[in-house]
Amino acid sequence: MAFGSDRQTSFSRAADSALIDEGLRSYMLRVYNYMATGLALTGLVAYMVANTPFLRDAIFGTPLMWVVMLAPLGMVLYLGAKINSMSVSAAQTSFWIFSTLMGMSLASIFVIYTGTSIARVFFITSGVFGAMSLYGYTTKRDLTGWGSFLFMGLIGIIIASVVNMFLASSALMFAISVIGVLVFVGLTAYDTQNIKNMYSQSDSTVVTSKKAIMGALKLYLDFINLFIMMMHLFGARR
Repeated sequence: MAFGSDRQTSFSRAADSALIDEGLRSYMLRVYNYMATGLALTGLVAYMVANTPFLRDAIFGTPLMWVVMLAPLGMVLYLGAKINSMSVSAAQTSFWIFSTLMGMSLASIFVIYTGTSIARVFFITSGVFGAMSLYGYTTKRDLTGWGSFLFMGLIGIIIASVVNMFLASSALMFAISVIGVLVFVGLTAYDTQNIKNMYSQSDSTVVTSKKAIMGALKLYLDFINLFIMMMHLFGARR
């Protein structure tokens, strides 16, 4: 009787594990789908603004530029503060608005750099991002210890970037870009593991959807910042 009970327990655990794996795969796929759609929307908007003189001049030739540059940060803070009280549709809409605003602010990339170098760096970034995200998803190593180190690196990049706005030093920009690549490569793996660990089989559909949107936002930011840092290093200016 005890042997039969043990076998039944083992089968039950195996079934639960398979159910969790299926749910986790579905959850992570939703995260990556949101992220990929957000990136596609950003790229499309950036290209359209850069190639529409009226829009380009209206944004980058007036004080509206500062609104467009700061608006994505405001949306990130808004989503982080209000996500729990939002409906899923409102959270999705906020994410699409954020992606659109990021596209408007990044339109200058299509003006500054050649299309060939943008495509080249995009594929390089995609490869590096994909490899590190896969590592973060599959590794058994706990990456929690990376958090404080990466956060300190991120703060250092922000401070150095602000300082370089006044110094306009190419050497400092090169150093910022190199360190930035390392930091965002690490953050890609770190955030992927955290997003994976956020999943819980007991969550409702609404909670899981909101977690997927916030996870997509984190990975989106990692990708965009990694892309920008690599453009500084490898982009060919017009």
